[in-house]
Amino acid sequence: MIEKLLSGNDNRQSTIAQFSMTLSVAVVAMDEEANIGRTLASVRWADEIVLVDSGSKDRTCEIAREYGARVIVEPWRGYVAQKQYAIDLCTKDWVLLLDADEEVSPGLGEEIRAAINDPHAASGYTLPRKNLFLGRWIRHGGFYPDPKLRLFRRGQGFVTGHDPHDRCELKPDVPQQTKQFKNALVHYTYPNLTLYLGHMNRYSSLGAQLAIAKGRRSFSLANIAARPLLTFIYNYFFRLGFLDGREGLLLHLYHSGYVSWKYAKAWELARTGENSENAADRPVVSTKT
Repeated sequence: MIEKLLSGNDNRQSTIAQFSMTLSVAVVAMDEEANIGRTLASVRWADEIVLVDSGSKDRTCEIAREYGARVIVEPWRGYVAQKQYAIDLCTKDWVLLLDADEEVSPGLGEEIRAAINDPHAASGYTLPRKNLFLGRWIRHGGFYPDPKLRLFRRGQGFVTGHDPHDRCELKPDVPQQTKQFKNALVHYTYPNLTLYLGHMNRYSSLGAQLAIAKGRRSFSLANIAARPLLTFIYNYFFRLGFLDGREGLLLHLYHSGYVSWKYAKAWELARTGENSENAADRPVVSTKT
C-alpha cells in the first residue's frame, strides 16, 4: 500500500515537472526611468526579461539591469516592428509582452503562472487592462476591460497593426484558442495633461500618415468636424464615459480633438506635397500605446 502511494506521488511529481514551463517578458522602452522599475518589479519572478531600448538618455537601462533584464539597444523601428523584434529575442516557452508603463498585478501574476503550467493551456491569453488617466481608473467609455492578447507560446504570436496602434495576434496556423484572465494589467497611461496632449499630437501625425496612405487627402468637414463630435458623443454618453468624472470628460474631449487633428494634418500633408514615406522618416520617441 505504501509503495503504491509513493508510486502515485512520484507520478504526480513527474507530471508537474513535465509541464513546468518557462516565461519570457518582452518590453520596449525609451526614457522610462519613472515607470520601468515598477513594471519589472511586477514580473521579477519571470525566467527571462528582455528589454529593447531605443536610445534612452536617462537611467532606464541601468534600472532594467538591476532587475536582471537582458538589455538590447536598438534604434527605433516603429511600434509594430520594435515590439516584434523584442519578441523574437525571447528564448523561453511562453512570451508576455508588456509596455514600459504597465504593471502585472499580483493576482494576474498568479493566473499567468498557473496558465503556462496547465497541460491544457490555450494558445494565447488576453489580459484585461486597468487604464489610469490623471491617476483615476477609467472604467467606462470603452476603456475597461480593454482586453489585450499579450501572453502566448513562443513562436505562435506576432505583432501587427498600424503605428502607433499595434496589437498581438496568433499566427494563422496556430489553433485560435484564447482565454481571458480575471485579474487586470494596470496601465499607468498619463499622469498629467501635458504628457497626454503631447502624445496625442504625435499620434495624430502618425495617424495622418496612415490616412494619406489610404487616400484621404481632401479637406473633409465630415472627418475634421463631424467625426470628432460623434466620437465624443458615442464614448462620453452612450458608453457612459461621463461616469468617470472630470478625468473622463477631459479624456474623451481631448481624444476627439486627436481625431480632428489627424484628418486636418492629413489634409495639410497632401496640400504641402509631403507623402507618407517622407513624413514617416521623422522619429517618434514615445513607446506608449
